[in-house]
Amino acid sequence: MFTIGGIALLAAGAVAIGLVAARHRTEAVRGDNAVGDGACLSCHQQKASFELTAHRLTSRLPTRASILGSFSHGENALRTMNPNLYFRMDSTATGFYEIAVMGRAPDTSVIAQRIAYVTGLRKGQSYLYWVGDQLYQLPVSYWRGTGWANSPGYQDGRPNFERPIPPRCLECHATWFQSVADPSVINRYRPAGALLGITCETCHGSGRDHVTRERSLLRALLPRAIVNPTRLPRAQQLDGCALCHGGTAPLRTAAFSYVPGQPLEKRFDLTTAPDTGEIDVHGNQVALLERSRCFRSSQMTCATCHDVHRQQRDTVALSGRCLTCHTVQNCGLFPQHGHELIGRCVDCHMPLLTSTTVISIYLGHRLRPQVRTHWIKVYPQPPRFWMR
Repeated sequence: MFTIGGIALLAAGAVAIGLVAARHRTEAVRGDNAVGDGACLSCHQQKASFELTAHRLTSRLPTRASILGSFSHGENALRTMNPNLYFRMDSTATGFYEIAVMGRAPDTSVIAQRIAYVTGLRKGQSYLYWVGDQLYQLPVSYWRGTGWANSPGYQDGRPNFERPIPPRCLECHATWFQSVADPSVINRYRPAGALLGITCETCHGSGRDHVTRERSLLRALLPRAIVNPTRLPRAQQLDGCALCHGGTAPLRTAAFSYVPGQPLEKRFDLTTAPDTGEIDVHGNQVALLERSRCFRSSQMTCATCHDVHRQQRDTVALSGRCLTCHTVQNCGLFPQHGHELIGRCVDCHMPLLTSTTVISIYLGHRLRPQVRTHWIKVYPQPPRFWMR
């Protein structure tokens, strides 16, 4: 006969087996299941450098530190081709503003909107503002090396503040925005609860259950409740990056619903395009990488070269990753330039190319950023760095 103690032991064993056998279903991060980077870093302090990366800072609240452009007198105006219109950027006790000034003094009128969010960091920034619960792009952006300029998609010389921000754009600059269903507009959101920047949980999944598991006395018996992308199959590792770095392919899934570790559902395959040289470099890194011979003849992923947890701007160091598979002696330029080529692989085989899709207008001139292509190959005109 079973004793009470024996029954209790069997019950405990059954519970333990059930816990071990259970499989955790990772969730896409949302406002109601996110724990925030602070909770992650309380245990993973070695990853604190992530907080300074372009991913983490790709959307922020406006501050003097987060806005690249100057609000000082003489540096805060954008002239346009329309002599009766200029834009002024002002900072007051109530916030940061973009102001369209129309007409000639003293008979002028203004349209002023307060900056709600700052998006972008490396090449430049655009700024977003609210009208009720609808989110729009402000007409003036900031480009490094140029300064204030008309935002992409806005015509020069017009006081236009009406470019809506759809969810797919936000998905690559934020962790979570709650959309409000409306068949008549695409840019309605709940202003409260937005999770700005790309956070830990964007790539690892909601951390709520993971934190609960790690704090539980039954931790060893509970199912793993977080995604480690490095343990995923190659295709799923790439999909995590392709969510935002896979080009302009539309997705079948709704914005902010991607679950790390699950296949990214694209409507068509971008990897089949011929080598025409016409593919744009903006936001297209994974699709371009997949065309590279290096990619097709190896098991490389984005993480082969990139550590997303820290800033990486040193092309010499990144070129060193090339030499883990190649030797400098195999380069066709080695007979002429020898070991001077070391540290220059990226300059030659992944050059900066001009985007054809991101275009701003400044006093009638087209401004297009240069982005490093991830189509690794031999280009007809390598940089002439050896001539210095």
